[in-house]
Amino acid sequence: MFGMSVKTEDTTHKVKEAADTATFRNFGHAAASIRKDAQSTIERSAGPSPAGTPPHTRRGLIKNAITFFADKEGAVIGPRFSRAGTAGEAHEFGGEYKGGNFPERSFMEPALERQAPRFASSFGGSIHE
Repeated sequence: MFGMSVKTEDTTHKVKEAADTATFRNFGHAAASIRKDAQSTIERSAGPSPAGTPPHTRRGLIKNAITFFADKEGAVIGPRFSRAGTAGEAHEFGGEYKGGNFPERSFMEPALERQAPRFASSFGGSIHE
């Protein structure tokens, strides 16, 4: 007659914690790279940029207002309202701002498009012991 004993241990919580940590780290890196890319396209200049190109900044407000927040659920990247008001929205999407009609001068969406190919590779192999 044979006797057998089996002991199991549930370690799924360790896998979930590792996945959450890696996701948080990867979203943070992705958001930071998008922010840096967007900032690098905004130039200081006294005159406006041509329609369809990233905006110019006089004093650096819109460039310095771009920030990000990342957690394990995702990331939010863009100009802070407290620093740039509604100027970021007017530039990104076009529209009325301070009594004038602004043409679209996107800077966040093109930055996302340029950085997107890096995201998939940054998540691959990020959970390991």
